Amino acid sequence: MATKIDASSMELEERVVTINRVSKTVKGGRIFKFSALVVVGDGNGLVGFGIGKSGEVPDAIRKGIEDAKKNLIKVSLRGTTIPHEIVGKFGAGEVLLMPAPQGTGVIAGGPVRAVVETVGIKDIRTKAIRSNNPCNVVRATIDGLSKLRNAEEVAAIRGISVKEVIG
Repeated sequence: MATKIDASSMELEERVVTINRVSKTVKGGRIFKFSALVVVGDGNGLVGFGIGKSGEVPDAIRKGIEDAKKNLIKVSLRGTTIPHEIVGKFGAGEVLLMPAPQGTGVIAGGPVRAVVETVGIKDIRTKAIRSNNPCNVVRATIDGLSKLRNAEEVAAIRGISVKEVIG
């Protein structure tokens, strides 16, 4: 995204997607550290994710939140759902995001659910295809959400009216 979003003045909801214990074998034995994947969002179209690593879990989560606030994106929404169907891809992870009528709820797996709920989407159907690695699934979901365009944006790009795009 071209514009940088300042997160310092916003009230963001934080959600820990996964915490992973990683180890390094050295001459004296093993050293354990923690990696935390965190998603932040304002519930109104802004979302970001970050990864933090540290020797202690709370420090890893704090670092992940700081990283996520640096990577915020704006998502185009239509009411409580998304404007159109899209596939987000990252590495081996693919996520299919489909709009749903009001009252459907969030039909999504763990990592995708965390991202979608922090954005503020209330009605959506999703399917994580291929990889189930939480980091790749979150990145693929963010990729799909960042590609979403509403009718006004498409009309502006094409240089036509919104009625011509819809009709």
